[in-house]
Amino acid sequence: MSNIKKQIQELSDELRMHNHNYYVLDNATISDYDFDIKLKELQELEAKHPEFTDANSPTQRVGGAVTKNFETIKHAQRMYSLDNSYSKEDLLDWEARIKKMIDGDVQYTCELKYDGASISLTYVNGVLEKAVTRGDGFQGDNVTANVKTIKSVPLKLKGDFPPIFDIRGEIVLPFEGFNKMNEDRIEIGEEPYRNPRNTASGSLKLQDSAEVAKRPLECLLYNLTGGNLGVSNQFESLEKARQWGFKVPEVAKLANSIDEVLDFINYWDIHRHDLPFETDGVVVKVNSLQQQEELGFTSKAPRWAMAYKFKAEQVSTRLNSISYQVGRTGAITPVANLEPVELAGTTVKRASLHNADQIEKLDIRVGDMVYVEKGGEIIPKILGVDLAERPANSASTVYITNCPECDTPLERKVGEAQHYCPNYNGCNPQIIGRIQHYISRKAMDIDGLGGETVALLVNEGLITNYSDLYELTKEQVIPLERMADKSAEKLIQGVEQSKNIPFERVLFALGIRYVGETVAKKLARHYKSIDAVREASQEALVNVDEIGIKIAESVCLFFASEENNNIINRLKSFGVQLEMSAEELVGKTSLLTGQSIVVTGVFETVSRNELKKLIEDNGGKVSSSISSKTSFIVAGDKMGPSKKEKAEKLNVELISEAEFLQKIGFE
Repeated sequence: MSNIKKQIQELSDELRMHNHNYYVLDNATISDYDFDIKLKELQELEAKHPEFTDANSPTQRVGGAVTKNFETIKHAQRMYSLDNSYSKEDLLDWEARIKKMIDGDVQYTCELKYDGASISLTYVNGVLEKAVTRGDGFQGDNVTANVKTIKSVPLKLKGDFPPIFDIRGEIVLPFEGFNKMNEDRIEIGEEPYRNPRNTASGSLKLQDSAEVAKRPLECLLYNLTGGNLGVSNQFESLEKARQWGFKVPEVAKLANSIDEVLDFINYWDIHRHDLPFETDGVVVKVNSLQQQEELGFTSKAPRWAMAYKFKAEQVSTRLNSISYQVGRTGAITPVANLEPVELAGTTVKRASLHNADQIEKLDIRVGDMVYVEKGGEIIPKILGVDLAERPANSASTVYITNCPECDTPLERKVGEAQHYCPNYNGCNPQIIGRIQHYISRKAMDIDGLGGETVALLVNEGLITNYSDLYELTKEQVIPLERMADKSAEKLIQGVEQSKNIPFERVLFALGIRYVGETVAKKLARHYKSIDAVREASQEALVNVDEIGIKIAESVCLFFASEENNNIINRLKSFGVQLEMSAEELVGKTSLLTGQSIVVTGVFETVSRNELKKLIEDNGGKVSSSISSKTSFIVAGDKMGPSKKEKAEKLNVELISEAEFLQKIGFE
């Protein structure tokens, strides 16, 4: 029996090697026929001896698993978006910001930005454990069964890989395979797919992995994530990933200056059309992982990376009409309804006109031929008007004065671009929008309740605000369109489970204008409860870290509403978390309140991120640069000489990691 096990193992290893040579290295060392014969031999051995079957065997590439509902999984480390740039000036500004924050020379890794579906792969002891879509960056869908069918994704690694790590990349569909798929669809009378990117993304959500296996998807990897990776910079990590068996594009380049970065960009702006995949730009990263750690993240993106977008494709088409949308805050957005036109692989029918000022600036009129571009190749926008094509009877656009939904006269504050409908509690899109925001993933994350169902609940008169959700019964929701017994049960359970969502996310979920995730977190940690927030004066709010006058005014205005206070009191009576729990308050003090602290260097006892969290947990503010307002600097090893010099010049105290931990009583 041990001979059979050995035979299966040897055949598996050989097939993995041939698979890697063909799909990753583009260097076939065996004919397709011989590969198929060996694969069939392995399938027969595994069928006769199922006790030796490996979940990551080469035979599992054909798929067969059917997934009706994709499990939602939280990313161990958030998948951030990237800030975009479109010119040399943008990149120089980015470089200037970097140079202010870190000492020494900076190298950059330049990589092509592939246009596909983002994926995060987790490997444990060299074996693929799970594959999760980007989702909202915090959590995504478990698509492991589908990703296992992609031949360029190694199921087992080789070499000196870490015991556990994530690697991020892009699932793409090569032009050749995409075109072949469309030829097959046209031949059987079906509509062709629109573009490779959407087709790749849609493939990951197919319920039958055997169908995914038929699609010629590829996985291009570019970023290692985790601790103790055994690498010191991004360029080295790409080479390591190749050695472990991943398909990592060879075109990456190490650059010593922004001029070298621009040389790379200019070359690929022309030659990208020769590539087998869609690409829409270049990703530039600070090469040193230590410098990356020092630079850290904003609330949305890493400071150490920038996406340079190639010039977007433009087309012209007719503007048929202008309509107006009402957002959850009452903001009015004018929308251009266009003669359908093909743009960057999709059919564009609508584009944002932003606000009244933009319409006036471009003098956009119904009937005009307009130039349309995909801003960042994502959201269509109108760049201008072809005046030579303007109809003789053209009339200037007059912006609406009343809400298109409830007919309330619109308001516009001095200095603001947007018009608003002030009918906060009586305008249907605002009511629906606020509840949709409340149930969203980053807010209350109510499982079983989507945006369309919210609209149905409001339109059927079952709810008028988000506190009404907690009085819904299964019997009330079952009659709704597309609602069955099981889905109704899931909705009610989802609402009940939302009572466990922590206070900072509840505060964000309330939908207070200008109070995003970061501001909600700041307010929650400072005031600890909803009662303390609503009792705070405008002056007191402005004194909270990063809370400006605009946010303070908005918070006070929200709590000045009797209806809002009634809703919050109802939420409290239903058991929603409107104060920080005892567990959340553990380790939280006001020892560092009012102090601005800079963290720099390499640390031994705790990581840089843990240090920053300790500062915030004790009421302090983490600052990225040294100034006269800096209270003190926590200095680790390899602190840059210019930072040290600046600290001495400004007479800012330097303390060691050990001294800081002692200061806050960390054990």
